[in-house]
Amino acid sequence: MRRRIPLRKRLLVRLLIASALIALCSVAATAWLAVATTTSALKEEQGQDLATDSGILTQLSGYAATHPDWSQAGRTVRALAARSGRRIALTTADRTVIADSARPGTPLPPRPAATVDPLHTDTYSEQGAQLSGIDPRAVGPYRLTAAERLQVDALARKRQHCYGAYGITVTVTRTPSGRAALVGMDGQDPLSYVPPECADGRLNTPTATEDKALDALTALTRACLDRQGLTLGAPLYVTFDVTGKDPLDFRPVIKGKGRDGSPTEKAVQNCAHSARHAQLDPYVAPSAQLFLGIGDRTTSRFEVSPANKAKVAGAAGLVLVVTVAVTAVVAGRLVRPLRALTEAAQQPPDLHVRVAVTTRDETGILAEAFNDLTERRARLEAQRRAMVSDIAHELRSPLTNIRGWLEVTRDGVVDPDAALLDSLHDEALVLQRVIDDLQDLAAADAGTLRLHREPVRADELLDQVAAVHRVAADTAGVTLRTDAGAVLWLDADPVRMRQMLGNLVSNALRHTPPGGTVALAARRADDGVVLTVADTGTGIAPEDLPHVFERFWRAEKSRSRRTGGSGLGLSIVRHLAVAHGGTAEAASEPGRGAVFTLRLPGAPPPSCDD
Repeated sequence: MRRRIPLRKRLLVRLLIASALIALCSVAATAWLAVATTTSALKEEQGQDLATDSGILTQLSGYAATHPDWSQAGRTVRALAARSGRRIALTTADRTVIADSARPGTPLPPRPAATVDPLHTDTYSEQGAQLSGIDPRAVGPYRLTAAERLQVDALARKRQHCYGAYGITVTVTRTPSGRAALVGMDGQDPLSYVPPECADGRLNTPTATEDKALDALTALTRACLDRQGLTLGAPLYVTFDVTGKDPLDFRPVIKGKGRDGSPTEKAVQNCAHSARHAQLDPYVAPSAQLFLGIGDRTTSRFEVSPANKAKVAGAAGLVLVVTVAVTAVVAGRLVRPLRALTEAAQQPPDLHVRVAVTTRDETGILAEAFNDLTERRARLEAQRRAMVSDIAHELRSPLTNIRGWLEVTRDGVVDPDAALLDSLHDEALVLQRVIDDLQDLAAADAGTLRLHREPVRADELLDQVAAVHRVAADTAGVTLRTDAGAVLWLDADPVRMRQMLGNLVSNALRHTPPGGTVALAARRADDGVVLTVADTGTGIAPEDLPHVFERFWRAEKSRSRRTGGSGLGLSIVRHLAVAHGGTAEAASEPGRGAVFTLRLPGAPPPSCDD
């Protein structure tokens, strides 16, 4: 049966994939270089990289808002430089380099592009708008714990379901501190039209972590007011401003009620602003100067820079190396098993060399087929040698008997009486039978075996074969019976059919002891006819059963004429069955007899005009 090769294992697919990868890499590298160098040069020439610069500043401000120092900023700076194609450098106020994507010693641009300070920013916004003050990503002690996040998330989902019950669609977002918030359609604040049933206030209630941070902020604000000699007419407290335009910016707001002689609202807010800066300062990186440049160059003249030239050369070299490497690997994997097959095929036939199967593609299947062919050739060679020996053995015995009797008759030792002539005639018949059997097998092998087909009744065929062997059965003390049942027709050669069944009956009678039974039967099966010859003899051993149809094979290795024939009868049966378009099978249990089955194509009954 032909084995189905998985699509990904086929050589054609693998070669196509390799070629496609090489072509894709080449096209992608060429396109990337063309786009990158041209776009970068145009942007640098026309000064159109403001959005990139703003993005760089936003990324670095976010790093500063979430890290207490710049010690690990080098990796971020290099990654941003690789993505933007710009030189990025961070320095302190006195221009001490903190991180630089350029080579050490490269001069800095004349002026810094911006100052990175998350506590004094005017560039960051989730929506891209301008805002001033503290970067909302600088949350410091306001960052919620994992347990608090789960608690707030549950409250947000509950509020979301409540809104949904009133047909209001909101989504859950998350602030930089980890707090969940609700956003209405088009980014609107859903709190401006919250249904009364949904306004439980729990979602906006500060957690323990936030309460602690707010208390600290309150204390810092009060200390600021005390230092200025200002007092409040009512208790000072801190809450969240959750009604702003940006729902992601939950800003702490100081609230207090003044009286005559108390500080103004502006003074309170100034102290609150200073207190929040003091509170977040330990959690953010110190202020740094941001320098942006064009590699190591300061000129704006449109030309391919050395860096871009290096990129072009490097990409071309990389594509060349990848192409050579992929081609070498694929070619090597393809040629290696083929070379092994070639070397094995060039060995002398008597070596029977096997090839190691290392792949499961077409080459691996070819190697398996070669190994199977080698084993089959070895088996055929062994069978050929055994057949030559068996033919010599089958012909030697009768020829030796004939020669011996002729020599003693010629020397006058015995007289050529009728008994002697009958014995010589029997030996000649043995020789003739062996030769006829060999001729039939040779014709079957060559495909020249002629069949004269005609409609044959199965029951008549069985009766004819039984009648021919009735005397031999009675002599052996074996009961021979037939069972045809319904009238069945075969399109077959009657002479060859009697030969097949005769060989099976002779074999059964030879191995059935006196008192046993040999039964011939016919029955219909699907579109064909099944003929069986069953005996109650000694049976066939399981290890011998696969060999019963082989030429010159005998279970009795002594090859005595008393226990077996020439060893060609069953082989002829199989070849004749195949010539008729059928099969021959054998089944047996030791000590309980054997059953030989012929499965042959059936034929319709002949019409009255035939």
